[in-house]
Amino acid sequence: MNRPTGFDAETLFRLLPAIHRIRDEAQAPPGPLAALLAAIAEEIAAMEENLDQLYDDLFIETCAGWAVPYIGDLIGYEPLHGLGERAGLGSGNGRARAEVAHTIALRRRKGTVSVLEQLAHDVTAWRAHAVEYFQLLGWTQHMNHIRAGSRYAPDLRRWEPLARIDGPFESTARTVEVRRIERGHGRHNIPNVGIWLWRLGDYPHTRSPLVRVDDRRWLASPLGAPLQLFTHPLPEDEITQRAEPINVPDPIGRRVLATRVARYYGTRPAATQAVDNAEPSIVLYVDGTEVPRAEVVVCDLRDDGAAWAHLPPDGRYAIDPVLGRVAVAADLPVPERFAISYHYGFSADLGGGEYARERVADAPGTTVVRVPDDQATIQAALAALGGDGVVEVADSGRYEETLAIAVVADGHVRLRAADQCRPTLVLGAPLEITGGANAECTLDGLLVAGQPVHVPDAGNELARLHLAHLTLVPGLGLDADGDPVAPGEPSLVVERANTAVDIDRSILGALRIDHGASLAAADSIVDANDAELPAFIAPDEASPGAALSLEACTVIGAVWAREMPLVSNSLLFARRGPGATEPAVRSEQRQTGCVRFTYLPFDALTPRRYRCQPEAPEGVARVAPRFTSLRYGVAAYCQLGRTTPEEIRRGAEDESEMGAFHSLFAPQREANLQIRLGEYLRVGLAAGIFYAT
Repeated sequence: MNRPTGFDAETLFRLLPAIHRIRDEAQAPPGPLAALLAAIAEEIAAMEENLDQLYDDLFIETCAGWAVPYIGDLIGYEPLHGLGERAGLGSGNGRARAEVAHTIALRRRKGTVSVLEQLAHDVTAWRAHAVEYFQLLGWTQHMNHIRAGSRYAPDLRRWEPLARIDGPFESTARTVEVRRIERGHGRHNIPNVGIWLWRLGDYPHTRSPLVRVDDRRWLASPLGAPLQLFTHPLPEDEITQRAEPINVPDPIGRRVLATRVARYYGTRPAATQAVDNAEPSIVLYVDGTEVPRAEVVVCDLRDDGAAWAHLPPDGRYAIDPVLGRVAVAADLPVPERFAISYHYGFSADLGGGEYARERVADAPGTTVVRVPDDQATIQAALAALGGDGVVEVADSGRYEETLAIAVVADGHVRLRAADQCRPTLVLGAPLEITGGANAECTLDGLLVAGQPVHVPDAGNELARLHLAHLTLVPGLGLDADGDPVAPGEPSLVVERANTAVDIDRSILGALRIDHGASLAAADSIVDANDAELPAFIAPDEASPGAALSLEACTVIGAVWAREMPLVSNSLLFARRGPGATEPAVRSEQRQTGCVRFTYLPFDALTPRRYRCQPEAPEGVARVAPRFTSLRYGVAAYCQLGRTTPEEIRRGAEDESEMGAFHSLFAPQREANLQIRLGEYLRVGLAAGIFYAT
């Protein structure tokens, strides 16, 4: 809307007769008239802003959040279950905005497969693909309706149909299944439509230094472990466009990358040609310059004895997207700076990454030292800080250092990753954190491996330790096979009493916290690498640890705490070790505190329980979490599988799942989609929901 504006104080003052302006300017600035007009201008500006917002509120794309339900009501939109803001989904109105915006277009094409696909994405915020399973039935064809692409037996000369079997993009015909698709069993029948969802997202890691094995062999993972690379989905151009493999966050296979390298790798075919792929999944950089597509090949680089199975031909760089390995041809010079941009899979914004993180603004006058801009190393930046201020790592580099943080009395040292960065810190010795009276320390957004974080007792008065969006690698690191280097070893040791530890949206290994300290964790994972190993205990490993509070956390391993003020919506997955006589989860003080809406061993010694699982001894075998993977480094790490009992999948206080991914509200997303499918499916059709990842 083009409406005249510009009623600021200076403009209003110039509209006054000259005699009044001259008299007012002759007085001490600002004159009384100028001051009055400044106040009037502020009110006019507020009114203009309100008028602009009222105009914006007429459109679903620009309206305020409160207006979304009202616009939806005009077209008969029925709201669904609200989803949490911390899940990165926005409020209930945030997801409703996309649905309301698409409602008219969806209703015009009601019952078509493209509408069901778009609807699934709008409702769940997961990538989706819809399949009409009658198209994949093997049956005698009518001569007036020949389906040349439908074959009972796959063509063994074509790799893609074979690779897609049992997946969302399958094209091989099947015999009829009569089981009900709504229960997730039968698929191939005339009325059946399958909705495939991708629970894992793709997370970028930009210009991450490759880890050197030797002059010719390099690893993409900053931890030097196998790493499956993921597709960065390209957006679909039209609402009628069906999703293809490039439009979903799928693991990248070798044959897929080799066949469609232009879709997945690099921004340009050759160094002299223009950009043709602005959002690639993988890019290599040698000494800061992108390696063009023409110089890249795809190889199977799995182990073959002490070497790898293949090496690239002359003048080429080889990539294995399944193992995250890169090889350099023998005739090419050894790169001095070798980096890669790629995408990895994970379930949520947890443990740090190149995603937006909520962060309190620095107070005025706070000293900020940036690495590598102001100082080349993190330790040099900490030394320059003087014990109070911020060290910000402004890239996704890999830093191999030995650090010590000393905070002055009443000071606060923050060691953090810059926004949209994920640096890796490989420690050569434990990271010692000490401080004066009332001192605080914050670690934010880092990936830490090699050694634990240590808060000693001697000469230390550190009051608070904050860990946010942090990963302290369980087992201290990963070896070449992806196994933990030191299973069960602590990643955080706090020997000082009276230190309060706060953990938010982080992944940590085992914890050793002093009896006199306290620990409060939310939306986090604590992993001792085995359910029988101690995940939480005192540093001497012979006495109970600190007071423990958990909100929506997953703990893998035994827990022995001084007290449990509040444990809620959590998973305590622990078992007694061989010869153990005490329960795997116990609290010394059980007169105070509460454990609610939590899974824990039935024989656990805890404060009063409320709506916990299992509720009876006979339910111990049936009601237990079933994880997709408990191996750190795997994309589906700590994700609950579909076979997990409903008592856990919907067992939290708000009927979401228990554990660290509670704030994803997966059951609510699924319920919302089932509600909407009933509205948009044609009569006689049945729909089932399946998870691709």
